[in-house]
Amino acid sequence: MPRWVEIGLIPLANVILALLVAGLIVLAIGENPLAAVRVMIVGALGDSEGIGYTLYYATNFIFTGLAVAVAFHAGLFNIGGEGQATFGGLGVGLVLLAGDRHLPFAALLPLALLAATGFGAAWALVPAWLQAYRGSHIVITTIMFNFLAAALMVYLMVNVLIAPGSMSPESREVGAAAHLPQMHEVLAPLGVKLTATPLNLSLVLAAALCVFVWLLVWHTPLGFELRTAGHSATAALYAGVRPRRIVIISMCLSGAIAGCVGLNEIMGVHHRLLLNFTAGYGFTGIAVALMGRNHPVGIVLASLLFGIVTQGGTELAFAMPRITRDMIVVIQGLVILFSGALPELNRPWFGWLFAALSRRAPALRRA
Repeated sequence: MPRWVEIGLIPLANVILALLVAGLIVLAIGENPLAAVRVMIVGALGDSEGIGYTLYYATNFIFTGLAVAVAFHAGLFNIGGEGQATFGGLGVGLVLLAGDRHLPFAALLPLALLAATGFGAAWALVPAWLQAYRGSHIVITTIMFNFLAAALMVYLMVNVLIAPGSMSPESREVGAAAHLPQMHEVLAPLGVKLTATPLNLSLVLAAALCVFVWLLVWHTPLGFELRTAGHSATAALYAGVRPRRIVIISMCLSGAIAGCVGLNEIMGVHHRLLLNFTAGYGFTGIAVALMGRNHPVGIVLASLLFGIVTQGGTELAFAMPRITRDMIVVIQGLVILFSGALPELNRPWFGWLFAALSRRAPALRRA
């Protein structure tokens, strides 16, 4: 089959099938599926506020999707994006809490970016080392490190970083110099008026990382080594590639990209350290990467889809009370199921269709 079918048509068919099943569930609870779809689309894309929230969610999905994709090209299944994003956010928070009263924004931004990527890479380094030098499976260790990161954050927020006198486990709010500008503030001087939303300059960083990953994986010697090791560690070894080195580098890159979620959430939105700011983005990133075929273009499209479902689902829960927030999670789960767990479900049908068209084409040319 043509490549555009592999990376475009089949994933689209999987999404449509997931939405059809979700529509049957909506119909079963007594609501109109077509009306529900309309509410979701309008809520996510109908005005500048909906678009802002959709792109804000999509930004985090791009970060975690790219993180999974980089490791996947090296033959590694990084399940630890949630923990790496949490640790990246911890790094951002520590930098901002320490420097917001002493440093200007121009100094805080690169330091926060360095902390986000550095802490995320550091949290991925130990599972990478265990995989490379001790044979521990990367899936098991990264899952364990998700729980370790969550437990560490609880301890720090309750016992160390909590704001004095606060009853909620969160730090003090950082000063205005440590706030990442929001897109409506950036575009206002240019004459573009947008509703205030959490969308901030992290979107630009996400776009830059898409270009970076594309160049790295497909246009550099390191990317060639990474893909070679992912296809066959034995063949890579014979070609002079050191698989252990690739495991360490790819996982650290993956963790660094996942850590950028902390920049978006802590510096761009919450302006303080708090628990559970990752909100499951690390796990959804796995489905985003699988649905996007581990290519930056596909990951962007998949991230936009999940952003639409997330923002549109929130509007849907308000407009149709019978469709609760749990139902939105079910719809997201169906998209993940058909796009991630069952990505090959529709392949035989498309294979049969293109085989039939291939057999018919010579006959049509002869006629």
